[in-house]
Amino acid sequence: MNFLDGHLFPENQDKLVITAAPYGPEWIPSDFPEDIPVKMEDQIQKAVDCYNAGATVLHVHVREADGKGSKRLSKFNELLAGIRARVPDMILQVGGSISFAPESEGAAAKWLSDDTRHMLADLEPTPDQVTVTVNTSQMNIGEQFDIRDIAGTSLADPQNFETYSNMIVPSNPSFFEEHVRRLTARGIQSAFQFYNINSFETVERLMRRGIYKGPLVCNWVAIGGGMDQPTIYSLSNFLRAVPDGAVLTVESSMRNVLPINMMGIAMGLHVRCGIEDNLWNQSRTEKMSTVEQIEQLVRISREFGREVASAKEARKICKIGVFYDTVEETLAANGFAPNPKGGQQGFLRKVA
Repeated sequence: MNFLDGHLFPENQDKLVITAAPYGPEWIPSDFPEDIPVKMEDQIQKAVDCYNAGATVLHVHVREADGKGSKRLSKFNELLAGIRARVPDMILQVGGSISFAPESEGAAAKWLSDDTRHMLADLEPTPDQVTVTVNTSQMNIGEQFDIRDIAGTSLADPQNFETYSNMIVPSNPSFFEEHVRRLTARGIQSAFQFYNINSFETVERLMRRGIYKGPLVCNWVAIGGGMDQPTIYSLSNFLRAVPDGAVLTVESSMRNVLPINMMGIAMGLHVRCGIEDNLWNQSRTEKMSTVEQIEQLVRISREFGREVASAKEARKICKIGVFYDTVEETLAANGFAPNPKGGQQGFLRKVA
């Protein structure tokens, strides 16, 4: 991205889009019973509460009646329908893993088969976005945890912690290329999860080859453990590559969430919070609900002078429902250089 004079002034930035991740599939209800909804009506109400607090994108996972993460698409359909009826303008973003929680104690935490994940394109009602990870990666969510981050939770169990520490996100070209095609055919936006530069570069090539012809709406995921490090250097390096037309949300883990989000707010980017990412206030003296985390970001953003987007404004910013007809249109709309012609080294090269 190019940052010009005045880029830190709110009048030169989009309004802030806040993504809420309130369902926390890595936790069990007893880890934070005050904030982890289990009954379907409570899961729907959680979405409404997040919306009323200022979040306009909802990262969706769903639980069974016993509190375990659900892998049943029928449960996703039920939750999506309930949320649509209550907050119809909210952007519904289904987590593409479906659920990465282990099925039983000591079992490996894993994503479902490619065929099952492809079925996310068939959800009814149709979500606005499905998250898409590109390139297989380690996802050691606990690499940067302090032992105090998980004290008293299910992740404090050594066997459970080891399971999550050894988790891998499977995403080979045979999966993500077909997945993007199916989502696009249903009018669902691919919300790309970028763990580092190489996953971003792969998506650029998908656009240049015409496999994905839509807006570049993405998350920079900085949790370590196979993904980027939550530092200003990693963020700056990533931003140098991302084109100006991208809609970029920053995402981190535990007590890195707030400072990374403050960087994002200041720079005109967008933010994500919720108990899927973090349980604590910055002093780690008490847990923070997802709604409390949203309200905190709303206050901070307004102190910066940057207003929070309404749901309709967020839909426009995120270009929900927008797709392009050609490769050339896709590249131009997202701020990429055009594909080179024969004998052309790069787009900046000029004939003497």
